[in-house]
Amino acid sequence: MASPALLMRVVASAYSAAEKAATIVRNVMAAGDLGIVEKTGANDLQTKADRLVQMSICASLAQKFPKVTIIGEEELPNDEVTEELIEDGHCEEILKKTCPAQYTGIKEEELVIWVDPLDGTKEYTEGLLDHVTVLIGIAYGGKAIAGVINQPYYNYEAGPDAVLGRTIWGVVGIGAFGFQLTEAPAGKHIIVTTRSHSSALVNECISALNPDSVIRVGGAGNKVIQLIEGKASAYVFASPGCKKWDTCAPEAILHAVGGKITDIHGNSFQYNKEVKHMNSAGVLAALRNYDYYASRIPNTVKQSLVP
Repeated sequence: MASPALLMRVVASAYSAAEKAATIVRNVMAAGDLGIVEKTGANDLQTKADRLVQMSICASLAQKFPKVTIIGEEELPNDEVTEELIEDGHCEEILKKTCPAQYTGIKEEELVIWVDPLDGTKEYTEGLLDHVTVLIGIAYGGKAIAGVINQPYYNYEAGPDAVLGRTIWGVVGIGAFGFQLTEAPAGKHIIVTTRSHSSALVNECISALNPDSVIRVGGAGNKVIQLIEGKASAYVFASPGCKKWDTCAPEAILHAVGGKITDIHGNSFQYNKEVKHMNSAGVLAALRNYDYYASRIPNTVKQSLVP
């Protein structure tokens, strides 16, 4: 049997790295000292979990795939990473899947991995643990083509016998796994949006869509999970604030199941290593009926958000 394509090996390793990350996130919380640092203000926080997880994921993947570009959210000193942070395993199940033909010839230096070690840090510090995700997105030719999302606290309110945490993964051209794909209720317009980064513009945009209900949760990874599990029909965020490491993994998973994510103008996101990190023109995403929502974004909102 031919050895698995590079892309599948990277995804399989990212899966194990994300599971290791979840253990770190839970251990930091259980130890009780989050080591919170404000980056640009009270809504932009970093904890010991963000720092350790990023070191773990980046070092683990760099060790196996030295020529891949890895970009993480946190600016960290290049310290030696201790051995207990390195994850060298991989998910065997992923290696059994056939790599899509258009990705079989990819070389290491053509891949960019975008890492958000803890998406929903503010919620993590407030104990809203189900909002928290670990995101590893894989891009090629500027496009998000594969992603891993781990929810360290999935099931945390389901009682002592429930398995804590889960890992969702997907590759465009194969599909996405680790969850039950569900469409939002037909004829209902349920919008998921930001919990801690709201503004007049964010709310104006949502009102214009005349939603039946609005869900406010933390984390871009968490919001896309609401879409693919049918809890929300559109993710609308008319504001700068999201970065490439927030959207890369969720985008790949959403696209793998036929959904769509863009900025508020309908432009797709670019993920090559030179790209600016901020998604300055917001986010618009849906599993189905993307065009319904895109056609209803007010021009006043679009004019306020320059890509």
